[in-house]
Amino acid sequence: MKIYNKYIAVIALSIILTGCRAPMATVIKDEVKENLPQNFSQEEQQDANANSGTTPWRQFFTDPNLVSLIETSLKNNQELLITLQEIEIAKSGVLAKKGKLTPTVSAGIGAGVKKAGRYTSEGAGDATTEIEPGREMPDPLGNFEGGLMANWEIDIWKKLRTEKEAAVAHYLSTVEGKNFVLSNLIEEVADNYYELLALDNQLDIIQQYIKLQERALEISKIQKEAAAATELAVKKFEAELAKSKAAEYTIRQDITEKENQINALLGRYPQSIVRTKESFMSTMPQTVYTGIPSQLLANRPDIKQAELELKAAKLDVQVARKEFYPSLEISATLGLEAFKPSYLVKLPESIASSLAGELAGPLINKSAIKANFQTADARQIQSLYEYDKTILRAYLDVANLMSKVKNIDQYYQMKSQETKALDQSIDIANQLFRNSRADYLEVLLNQRDALDAKMELIEAKQKQLSTVVDIYKSLGGGWK
Repeated sequence: MKIYNKYIAVIALSIILTGCRAPMATVIKDEVKENLPQNFSQEEQQDANANSGTTPWRQFFTDPNLVSLIETSLKNNQELLITLQEIEIAKSGVLAKKGKLTPTVSAGIGAGVKKAGRYTSEGAGDATTEIEPGREMPDPLGNFEGGLMANWEIDIWKKLRTEKEAAVAHYLSTVEGKNFVLSNLIEEVADNYYELLALDNQLDIIQQYIKLQERALEISKIQKEAAAATELAVKKFEAELAKSKAAEYTIRQDITEKENQINALLGRYPQSIVRTKESFMSTMPQTVYTGIPSQLLANRPDIKQAELELKAAKLDVQVARKEFYPSLEISATLGLEAFKPSYLVKLPESIASSLAGELAGPLINKSAIKANFQTADARQIQSLYEYDKTILRAYLDVANLMSKVKNIDQYYQMKSQETKALDQSIDIANQLFRNSRADYLEVLLNQRDALDAKMELIEAKQKQLSTVVDIYKSLGGGWK
């Protein structure tokens, strides 16, 4: 009989292990990372030791007003604060997975009463049983108990440890996500700050243009009285003056909105932004060193975040695959139990204990486990694509911005030359108009062209400074 029992046990175990056969996960390969170019530009070879992305932001930005704004945003920005809570949530997830590796121990007490039917095996047995000589079992029968209970899943396949490793990888990815939010936040504050300074300078230019138009209008009126000009010239100058004043109010509104946009990034209600606009046009953009593309893998928080999410996804696949294997659980209890409270202190009679082990695995209807595995496998592939996309986007960002830095510098130089030439042409046109050697249209066209050129020159300066900020962030700078 014992031999038959052994055979039955072996057959049952074989059936469990056969039924728990797990499918293989998809083997993924990161080709984008392997094929990453050696340089950002074929024309320029970069020094790997010179990389602006490793420069702390307090050293990169030298404007004290901008530094103060960034510091405020790092304390109060709501998106950053939300991200910090994401880190706390992920940290709790690590603790939860770590807790599964240790036994669960709980304590409890209970009380109850039970009456069995007289014509049942239990009732008949109780009726003919004496607790002590001459003392029958009470009816109904009470039950009072208290003690410790423990449950422990033995991690025989390292499934629980793999779950913990996946949670740790996810936690580290949220930390990198926080760093990416920091980098984006600093970029946004700096870009909006330079846009605000540009608007301030444009407001000054339009106010200077209004004064110029007012003088031109006075001259046209004087020339009309002297019969050297017509009413048409006066009306044209009046219309141009009104147009310039309307543009002034538009810029003032843009300044208000830009200030409030910065205040929103700083997590505060509307207030004036402290800044110095006078030195804006003379500000020289920082020289940026890009290093080599492979450094992006270590410098950019979004790439490191995507890499850690890929690692977590791979571990999740392992966990889902191990769900096909049988699990071993051990449960134990130790406490006191009696039908009467006063009997609980009678030892060792009132001591109750149990110890059980269970090995169980899925046999039939494993569709839910298969679905979870397929989902984890698909997410693993999805995470790889996301990782590759992030690397490719980072490389293209830097390559585009490198080209933009060079082209915007040339654009700014050409606009400077255009502005100087048009300023000279305004003086010439005004002198000719006073001497009746040029008509009002020539004066208006020269003034309009000069205004447009100066506005575009200010925009070019703002793009110069913002492009440097953008490439600094694209290299992974801003979170240190």
